[in-house]
Amino acid sequence: MNKRTILAALLAAATVGLNAQKPMKAPKGGKAISDELIGIFFEDISSSADGGLYAELLQNGSFEFSPAERDGWGPGTAWKQVRPGHSLGTMQARMDNPIHPNNPTYMRLHTERVKEYYDYAGWKGYGLQNDGFDGISVKAGAKYDFSVFFRNIGAAKQVRIVLGEPQGWGKDPKLLAEATVSVSSADWQKYTAVLTPSEDCKNACLQILVLNQGDLDIDQVSLMPQDTYKGHGLRKDLAQALADLQPKFMRFPGGCVVHGGGDGFWNTYRWKTTIGPKEQRRGLKNTWGYHQSMGLGYYEYFQFCEDLGMQPLPILPCGVSCQGTNGGWGMKNQAQDVVPMGEMDEWVAEAIDLIEWANGDPATNKWAKMRADAGHPKPFGLKYLGLGNEEKITPEFAERFRYIYNKVTAKYPDIVIVGTAGPGSHPGNPDLENGWKLAEELGMPIIDEHYYEPNSYFLSKRQYDSYPRDRKTKVYLGEYASKDKKLIDALAEGLYLLHVERNGDVVCMTSYAPLFARKKAESWNPDLIYFDNERPYLTCSYYVQQLFGKSSGQFYYSDCVSFNDDAPGVEQPREDVHYGQSVVLNVKTRRLFVKLVNATDKEIEADVNLNRFSLKKTATKTVLTGAPDAENNYDAQPIAPKTETIKAKKKFDIDLPPYSMTMLEYQL
Repeated sequence: MNKRTILAALLAAATVGLNAQKPMKAPKGGKAISDELIGIFFEDISSSADGGLYAELLQNGSFEFSPAERDGWGPGTAWKQVRPGHSLGTMQARMDNPIHPNNPTYMRLHTERVKEYYDYAGWKGYGLQNDGFDGISVKAGAKYDFSVFFRNIGAAKQVRIVLGEPQGWGKDPKLLAEATVSVSSADWQKYTAVLTPSEDCKNACLQILVLNQGDLDIDQVSLMPQDTYKGHGLRKDLAQALADLQPKFMRFPGGCVVHGGGDGFWNTYRWKTTIGPKEQRRGLKNTWGYHQSMGLGYYEYFQFCEDLGMQPLPILPCGVSCQGTNGGWGMKNQAQDVVPMGEMDEWVAEAIDLIEWANGDPATNKWAKMRADAGHPKPFGLKYLGLGNEEKITPEFAERFRYIYNKVTAKYPDIVIVGTAGPGSHPGNPDLENGWKLAEELGMPIIDEHYYEPNSYFLSKRQYDSYPRDRKTKVYLGEYASKDKKLIDALAEGLYLLHVERNGDVVCMTSYAPLFARKKAESWNPDLIYFDNERPYLTCSYYVQQLFGKSSGQFYYSDCVSFNDDAPGVEQPREDVHYGQSVVLNVKTRRLFVKLVNATDKEIEADVNLNRFSLKKTATKTVLTGAPDAENNYDAQPIAPKTETIKAKKKFDIDLPPYSMTMLEYQL
């Protein structure tokens, strides 16, 4: 092949690549819909952050656990005293002269003796051991960054850092990796080491052993794998599971976490205490009964959104506490507290300062400078901001929401505000009605609806078919799920999402909830992704969400698919049948998606007519099917989609297996 031929081939290949990505004009007959319908909602529930998505391997590294968070807890929770070689010492929790007021508690180690009177051939020293979250999982040859703050008292100390595998009571752990640091500073100082295990271990422990007599203060202990998602401190396999959903946005940090749950305003999540250096962040009692270290804070949330190409959707409190007065979710007797109107400017500032931190110029804005100083001089490009989370829509709520909404939109009119419709967002619910009344009064861009129901609801109800089409306010279905995790539940959710796509001119965003749950720490069931220290376990609902996430688009076509018993012009899914279809075109990627759900016990035949589209020669077919009561769990993962390449046809019949979801993907 001569140079001219090679050049021509390269140009032709480049032209094909450009044409494949060049946006196209949608054929007639399509309805414009939102292409941000599928997102994710991250709430720190069921140990989703510490011990989960946040890659930190140690528990209570800052010694801030407290009885106020859980009975029997204290600064020493998750730590144990170790004294190999019969060394002697004491440990004391202290709060005088801490590293930072937000991180007030630390541990003082007093080492009295580091060796026994008789010769001892094993380990020596006095100190602490941390077993992480049900053990520390490490891999041979992988590198782990250890860090700690020490403050020395008296003579200099040698401190041995050991990663080991426990061998049982009275025995030293098997050595996997070690390092020694010299500590002499009388002020708080950070020390680091890199530990490289010699072999795999699923239940390792970390020991910090002082080898000299005297006192040593210790705080902010950390062990992080170097290999995290895009190097930004998130657990790689869990982050990749989210990336594979191809979500268009992420709502965070909650949920009831936003406004302190049942604990009152003292426990409200304040984003400003989550963005600085880790040792300066303020830990918080989690609404769901444990401690949040805030190692996963607003900076990390925004960074993760950028890494996945998602729009960030932070949710801020708006002066009203959780919705517990309605008797939902175990908070039956909780009163709805409100901030005095004279103090509402503080909560307005929370919102305005967040916008400036995310989008501002570091040269002219102090909050933007904090973002830049943390390592991100470029603005994050915040577009959406949520105010409130499913509070009861009382007159007190409406007054405070209106105040903060008007103040924020006056200063930043381009920010899209997402309001709330309260808990249980079904027609006839007074909170939903009051929420919509407030939304229409304010001209609110988006309102957030929530509901969890049995699969029968999602199989049969079509809530958005009857919503008025002339409303300025769009719907964000911010929390929803069928109340079990079997395949039939996932298919019911899939049918409901087909109906959401058909109403994509009314509904602009959705997110399944909750997202994560750690094994043996489930505060809520079901969840989209379960996990332990070794891997994520993907539910049937995960795969349905994944298919919808991959198939986003800007135009919906109602007349490309029909079923055997359909009358002409009937759109599916309907309330009276448990099967349906959706055809979506993405003009940006020139891809066409045909999604078909059959939640019945019989094979269904569908007639497909794609004559208006110019299809490439091949297509991709993905099928998710199985027994209706099958579920993916820790013991078995029987349900997963199967994908094959097929010949693309414009007009054809397709048989849908019982209890299945099928997606056909075409390049145009």
